[in-house]
Amino acid sequence: MEPFDGLLVDHAKLRGAQVLVRGLRVVSDFEYEFQMAQMNRHLDQSLETIFLMPNSKYFFTSSQLIKQVHRHGDRETGLIPENARVALLEHSEHQTK
Repeated sequence: MEPFDGLLVDHAKLRGAQVLVRGLRVVSDFEYEFQMAQMNRHLDQSLETIFLMPNSKYFFTSSQLIKQVHRHGDRETGLIPENARVALLEHSEHQTK
């Protein structure tokens, strides 16, 4: 997880990225992600976008849902890696200070 301000293409260029990996959970994600990928390509033709489909056990969730659960306490959901859970916990603790 690496927060940034501004456009993704600018951040990708700053980090030396050549490929963006985006997840598509449901059909409704495709339209938004497709538009974003096309705009990113328009802004930087050297940047490629690859779409991946998650395992079916993760279809029901989203980053917003995960953040919301962790905003209200440190719960083990089994849906994110340990380093992401720790980062969310640290972020929540920082926000409450």
